[in-house]
Amino acid sequence: MKSSTSLRLLPLAMAVALAACSGPATPPAADAPAANAASATGTPADGALPAGWTRLDGGALPSLVGQAAVLPAKVRSDDGAEVEVDDTRRIIVGGDDVIAVIDALGLGKQVFAAPKNTTTASGRAAPHQFLFNRTTGVEGVLSLQGSLFLGNSLRRHTELAQKLRAVGEPAVVVDDLQPAPDKVRKIAAALGLADAGQTLATQVQQQLDEAAAIGTASGRRPRVIHVSATGAGGAPTVAGTDSASAKLIALAGGLNIGTEAGVANYSALSNEGVVAAAPEVILVTEHDLALFGGADGLWKAYPTLKQTPAGQANRVWVMPDVQLKYASVGSGVGALALAKALAALPKA
Repeated sequence: MKSSTSLRLLPLAMAVALAACSGPATPPAADAPAANAASATGTPADGALPAGWTRLDGGALPSLVGQAAVLPAKVRSDDGAEVEVDDTRRIIVGGDDVIAVIDALGLGKQVFAAPKNTTTASGRAAPHQFLFNRTTGVEGVLSLQGSLFLGNSLRRHTELAQKLRAVGEPAVVVDDLQPAPDKVRKIAAALGLADAGQTLATQVQQQLDEAAAIGTASGRRPRVIHVSATGAGGAPTVAGTDSASAKLIALAGGLNIGTEAGVANYSALSNEGVVAAAPEVILVTEHDLALFGGADGLWKAYPTLKQTPAGQANRVWVMPDVQLKYASVGSGVGALALAKALAALPKA
């Protein structure tokens, strides 16, 4: 006799496989200003959430400012190259996880160029926003005249970093798939602040350990679906097994729907798949909620979410991007907030 978990997984896996053919739910409205979209669709522009929804914020991130950088710094990039960094005044940054560490070290004003889809204040305030992907050309990056390229993806940034180094420009890649404390240490070391990075990484690890203990002690694994407005050609997606949020959900004591379905990164899920997943909690980040167009946009993107246990309970938790969507200095406080919230859920 098959277990209830096996019976649930069969339609869920089939729904994931068919999502590309049948299509996910209606894509979110495109490119409206976030505040206007939110106020027009049921989420007030002042940031208030619909009744019953919860803003899950772990509070202040670890920080250690005012430290004196030791330059030049000699570090090993995650693509295997030995790199010497002697100037961090104009940093070209590959992702918000890197920016979060730079901010935590008090160097946010040294972010010189950031991805166009940045959700961080320092990234938005940078003199340049740039499209970083696998096809980003070395000429375009060189034209920015930065002093350091600090990438966050071996897939997207290795070739670019190699080409930059070939013409004498320092470039360091810190793999985005590694644990947050390791990433914090490596980014700080590249900035000449290895000791400060070690201190921050220790704080993050302590928070992660505390969250894991809470999750283990709760004795159950609530089913969680993290939905995003991006990740599949503009269609709404769910966080898969190798995403930072999937790892954080598991550590905090939850069962990530995308992990159970066996999908990678952020993948589309059909309306049928959403129902089959039967999540008890819906997670969405603040930036993604704005991209959806507020609460009404989220329900329109995935209308069958309302038929799930989470939808019927109106249990939607909204988290800061830096505390959920990428592994960085905010992962510890995010994991703690999520673990406490999951542990406090009513027993099934």
